[in-house]
Amino acid sequence: MTTRRIRRATGAATTAAAIAVVAACSAPAGGSDAGAGGGSAESVVIGVPNEPDTLSPLLGYGKDGNSKIFDGLLARDADLELKPALAKALPEIGDDGRTYTYTLRSGVKFSDGEPLTAEDVVHTYETVLDDKTNNTAKSELDAVDKVRADGDDKVVFTLKYPYSAFAARTVLPIVPEHITGGQDPNTGAFNTEPVGTGPYVLTGWSKGEKLTFKANPEYWGGAPKVKKITMAVIADDDVRATRLRSGDLDGATLPPNLAATFKNDDGRKTYRATTYDFRAVTLPTGNKITGDTAIRRALDLAVDRRAMVDKILDGAGRPAYGPLPLDDPWYTKDIERPQDLAEAEKILDRAGWKAGKDGIRAKDGARAAFTLFYPSGDKVRQDHALAYASDAKKAGIDVKVEGATWEVIEPRMGKDAVLAGFGSTGDPDFGLYTLLHSSLAGDGFNNMPHYDNPAVDEALETGRRAQDPDERKAAYDDLQRALVKDPGYTFLTHIDHLYVLDDRWGDLTTQVEPHEHGFASGPWWNAEDWQPEK
Repeated sequence: MTTRRIRRATGAATTAAAIAVVAACSAPAGGSDAGAGGGSAESVVIGVPNEPDTLSPLLGYGKDGNSKIFDGLLARDADLELKPALAKALPEIGDDGRTYTYTLRSGVKFSDGEPLTAEDVVHTYETVLDDKTNNTAKSELDAVDKVRADGDDKVVFTLKYPYSAFAARTVLPIVPEHITGGQDPNTGAFNTEPVGTGPYVLTGWSKGEKLTFKANPEYWGGAPKVKKITMAVIADDDVRATRLRSGDLDGATLPPNLAATFKNDDGRKTYRATTYDFRAVTLPTGNKITGDTAIRRALDLAVDRRAMVDKILDGAGRPAYGPLPLDDPWYTKDIERPQDLAEAEKILDRAGWKAGKDGIRAKDGARAAFTLFYPSGDKVRQDHALAYASDAKKAGIDVKVEGATWEVIEPRMGKDAVLAGFGSTGDPDFGLYTLLHSSLAGDGFNNMPHYDNPAVDEALETGRRAQDPDERKAAYDDLQRALVKDPGYTFLTHIDHLYVLDDRWGDLTTQVEPHEHGFASGPWWNAEDWQPEK
């Protein structure tokens, strides 16, 4: 490990943060004083359904980019192409893809006035990779063997094996060693009082209510025109829409049915982003019913995905036949399958699941019944769960749907089914490895159902390590076909993200988005570049 140097912080340690809504984080009710919209083009109040548990990149916050108080070595533009951020250029790649060298942009400072150096980068990556750090995303940096500083402005990564997607992993936000080097990364104050190099600085965080930010006038990319941002944490979709309509919010993340109610509002504009964000039912292997392969395959055939898209999402999405969306270049074209109740019943009959007098099947004295949890307040997940239960019952499987908080759901994820959301952009390895690899079973929200399929593990390893695009494509084709034969999840839909925003800023865009959305995505993904029009 490189020797860490601890610099003395000068001046007040200004806290800073930015919201990236995490599926697995808690979702408390919104407070009544989340700020108010009000017509200023230099101030914006956004309603989001969730807040993160931590604001520290050392624990995974902002790992996919767009974290407004932090920057990575690289960032992504509107088309998701990599571009320099803290690095002055894209990396120099050597040793047949085993070394990546970054030269830092000069003159960059953290918001407390301390300069950024290569040692901050080394410290960030070494801390994330430290076994003592509770970062469940560290497997995403498995290829890293070591990282070292070459003077104050160069950083060299040495990889264990060539990893073609590595550059995209260096959007990871960089933290200041002079602060975090003296703290426990798991419990330190930096988790709620972070300091970064980004365009915004946190001015307050009322847990479960709001986060407020001010523009960083010393930002290396230029002082933002939007001077104040408030993120109002409002778990209930209906309440969020009501507060937007009343003028209490300037913008909000909304489900399709509520976004549609603003269609004819001349003062607001609706933005629609396509995504890799899918909804799926986890099928825990430790549950006697959901662990049965015949039950899993029957459920996969019983669901009417197209009806879910049309009725629940109002067309704002696509059927999900696996974790990758239909238009992804890595998607396997021959896995699409319509609802087929007759085949579902045949599978169950052959496996010995016989229908009882009430229509629910049983085998060896066990009823084909299980509980499916969804997070309370999430109407889209609730509707998916109810539709899933209705389709399952047609095949003789009884699914009891229950809404609960994440505090209730999390301890039960290994035994009970959950209506979950996942999906990552950039490379198939980014989303699939943590979703499916057996080594990550039950590791936080990684591999929630404890799925264990040697063929899938082998495909994941090949896809991660192979350099030949054709070899990688063949591996991910094998993986997606294996999931049809042995589904660990019932994949339902890929959902579009819908946002409604007061029309006071010009030329706003959205990106193709991952599952996480809120402040880090939507039309406000690049709020630091907004140009007020009104």
